[in-house]
Amino acid sequence: MNDYYADLGVARDATADEIKKAYRRAARKLHPDVNPGPEAEEQFKKVSQAYDVLSDAEKKRNYDMGADPYAGAGASGFGQGFSFSDVMDAFFGAGAGQAQGGGPRSRQARGQDALVRLDLDLADAVFGAEKELTVDTAVGCSTCHGAGTQPGTGTRTCDVCQGSGHIQQVQRSFLGQVMTSRPCVNCQATGQVIEAPCYECSGDGRVRSRRTLTIRVPAGVDTGTRIQLAGEGEVGPGNGPAGDLYVEVAVRRDQRFQRQGDDLHATLEVPMTAAALGATVPFETFDGVSELDVRRGIQSGEQILLRGLGVTHLRGSGRGDIIVHAMVATPTKLTSEQEDLLRQLAALRDEEKPTGQVANPTEGSLFGKLRDAFKAR
Repeated sequence: MNDYYADLGVARDATADEIKKAYRRAARKLHPDVNPGPEAEEQFKKVSQAYDVLSDAEKKRNYDMGADPYAGAGASGFGQGFSFSDVMDAFFGAGAGQAQGGGPRSRQARGQDALVRLDLDLADAVFGAEKELTVDTAVGCSTCHGAGTQPGTGTRTCDVCQGSGHIQQVQRSFLGQVMTSRPCVNCQATGQVIEAPCYECSGDGRVRSRRTLTIRVPAGVDTGTRIQLAGEGEVGPGNGPAGDLYVEVAVRRDQRFQRQGDDLHATLEVPMTAAALGATVPFETFDGVSELDVRRGIQSGEQILLRGLGVTHLRGSGRGDIIVHAMVATPTKLTSEQEDLLRQLAALRDEEKPTGQVANPTEGSLFGKLRDAFKAR
């Protein structure tokens, strides 16, 4: 077997990017136009052959398991390096279709979509907001404008595939000689070779860049909502069309409100006297201060509704509500005067020796109200 890792000068656990960079370095050094001579030409063929195997995931996997696609037929199976897919290509025309009808591929390709996270306060989700977002994506190279070549230089027809972008190979199997077509690794199936790659982008036509976008966050978004920005993702190879940018929203936890759908839930602690006598208390909302009417005799767990002050509906018009859960606060420390007053009240209400009463946990009872209140939260 050939030692393709040694031919490219990479480790066996090298990544695809490391293999690609090693091949580019070797190809620039050994290409016949740069280094004429039979030895350099032979070395160039070896590194091209090594890259053909190691850059293809299936070929590399087979090679690591002991099958060398350039070692010829073996004694068992399809022979070393002859995969079942090669036979399928030969019989059903997949390889032939690439060689005859496919032609060289363009250096330009659509870029990948990108996903970033945007943290928002609850108030931004209620009303919507404009936010600045910093993203790090691939953009077109400003030096070569996507051509991948140094200024003043260009490309030439690939000597290996003669501009077709594919190489035909004849391999032996138990079925006899089979012709297959493979993308040319010398020109990356484009049919053209960059003689002097751009120093800025190394011939890729794009570079990494950090930029700031201003996006409009619609009212009503929630954690997990994704906003699509068409054409703001990764620019493709060769300065190809950019993919889309998806902004995933994450709403921060609010100290006062808990969101359920488009409704906002809050808990209001009501003094015992206010609960007994009723009161009007100021209540802070995202729209400002509202007057909250605490009815006379309110019990813990009962709800007070502020209509139309919740989260804006993401689809459609209108807003949700604010649902305030009352919690009656019983004093824990009393002065002697306060204690005397409460004892007088207990005497007036015939509650000096309360017997206590077990409440039925049904709708309308204190237990049921507390249960529903905590479920709602």
